[in-house]
Amino acid sequence: MATTTAVTAPPAGRSRASAGRAGLAGLWRAVRGNRKALAGAVILLLFTLIAAFPGLFTSVDDPDALAYPAGLDPSTAHLLGTTSLGQDVYSQLIHGTRESLVIAVVAGALATVLSVLVGVSAAYLGGLADDLLSLLTNVVLVIPAFPLVIILAKYAGTGSLTVILAVLVLTGWSYGANQLRAQALSLRNREFLESARARGERRSYIIVREVLPTMTSLIVATFLGAALYSLLTAAGLQFLGLGDPNSQSWGTMLYWAQNQQALQTGLPLWSLAPGLCVALLGVAFALVNYAFDEIGNPALRPVRRRRKRV
Repeated sequence: MATTTAVTAPPAGRSRASAGRAGLAGLWRAVRGNRKALAGAVILLLFTLIAAFPGLFTSVDDPDALAYPAGLDPSTAHLLGTTSLGQDVYSQLIHGTRESLVIAVVAGALATVLSVLVGVSAAYLGGLADDLLSLLTNVVLVIPAFPLVIILAKYAGTGSLTVILAVLVLTGWSYGANQLRAQALSLRNREFLESARARGERRSYIIVREVLPTMTSLIVATFLGAALYSLLTAAGLQFLGLGDPNSQSWGTMLYWAQNQQALQTGLPLWSLAPGLCVALLGVAFALVNYAFDEIGNPALRPVRRRRKRV
């Protein structure tokens, strides 16, 4: 998860455009100079390409079609074999990437927006607003997340993608809000914010144009953490049968593999392939997070030893 660090305001004479270019350059240097972060970015890019253009990786348009002999071993025609129902495992894996990635990104983004609204507003407004929002955050934090997710998903009804996204957002924002509140509290009395107040700027303007830009690395790290949480939790819900069993996702593949006893019937790739993809995408989100931690906290940057010249 992200490390909460103090952030300094940009120099007064520095334009926002140059600050943005410097931020992107710093991001690229951090990713390029960190092998773990670079590996995570490459894995994430690969899954994004698969989700956006599944036709480039498989010629099967309908992965749920019962068009093949059941229980085939891996071969050139079926790279991961077929299921006990006669479906191609590899094509299911490729087409399931899109929904799994969409759940992670959309739920992570919405949870991050909610974290920013609650955490930053609580810190900047202070007083009663801070007390109430902090109380709400702490209540959600102390409730065990996964049992709450199961209860909400069970009683929400259809188990559709919208329901899963709503459950993930409602249960995944509190940790990020707590971190963002702590960071915003360290910025509340800085000189550049006092100057904005002295100029008579509105609170909304100060939060959006002055506070949030200085917290970019932490906000992105919060998104990556929320996306990782959403990916793993959604896969767990679908594996338990609380999602839509007719959807195409890695979690649904795990549900049907367990339902049809894939491991016991000699079809291990039906279970192992989607589980490995869930783990690999989760690792990618975690590794990319290293780059943003290093931008926000120079103490985390690796020290490179210079070679002594003979």
